[in-house]
Amino acid sequence: MPNPTAAMLVIGDEILSGRTRDSNAHHLAGRLTEKGIDLREVRFIPDVHETIVAAVNELRAAHDHLFTSGGIGPTHDDITADAVAAAFGDHIDIRDDAATLLREHFARRGTQETPARMRMARIPDSATLIDNPVSIAPGFTIGNVHVMAGVPQVFEAMVESVLATLAGGAPLLSQTLRIDQGEGVIAGPLGELAREYPELSIGCYPYQMNGVFGANVVIRGADGAQVNAAMAKLAALFPETQA
Repeated sequence: MPNPTAAMLVIGDEILSGRTRDSNAHHLAGRLTEKGIDLREVRFIPDVHETIVAAVNELRAAHDHLFTSGGIGPTHDDITADAVAAAFGDHIDIRDDAATLLREHFARRGTQETPARMRMARIPDSATLIDNPVSIAPGFTIGNVHVMAGVPQVFEAMVESVLATLAGGAPLLSQTLRIDQGEGVIAGPLGELAREYPELSIGCYPYQMNGVFGANVVIRGADGAQVNAAMAKLAALFPETQA
């Protein structure tokens, strides 16, 4: 049985402008691989309502899970929650359960409640809250869409909250062989190996170091025996050039 599939939407003008460097996609990819959920696509989009709605509807229909990051904070350009609600045709407003979490948190910290801060309690009616042990303001899951904060520390905590509720498949196993030969030398034998093991993912990642050309060849798959066999054949093809 194939693994569940996933896509990710990274939402925010600050990412697309280069003002902020995204690390959330990298983190999510690693955690999904460990869980046995295949991340098939990561898409970066701006803080534009219609763009978010269209992307959410497209990707949630194409994959078992859709993860989003960004746009659920207190400022005027944090529009992700409203756009996701619109994608589902669901009503959204400040919800009592989320508001209670925030007010209790504000009371503990001596923080003043403001309309801007309470925007973080805007949750679609049919959604369930995603726990946020870092800064309390929750994300939410609606259907197969998991809506999370963009701040990396908060995003990573929310990912753990979500993954605990999801069924995964077979985790991908990975082995790497460094070969001190250029891609032109490696390409032919590597293509034959890929045809022999169609169920495996075989990637070639070239480098140049101290004037020497080489490549790291990575073999990935859910079947450990196949990964081992393919790696053994690869090593036998280039016995003099391995590092």
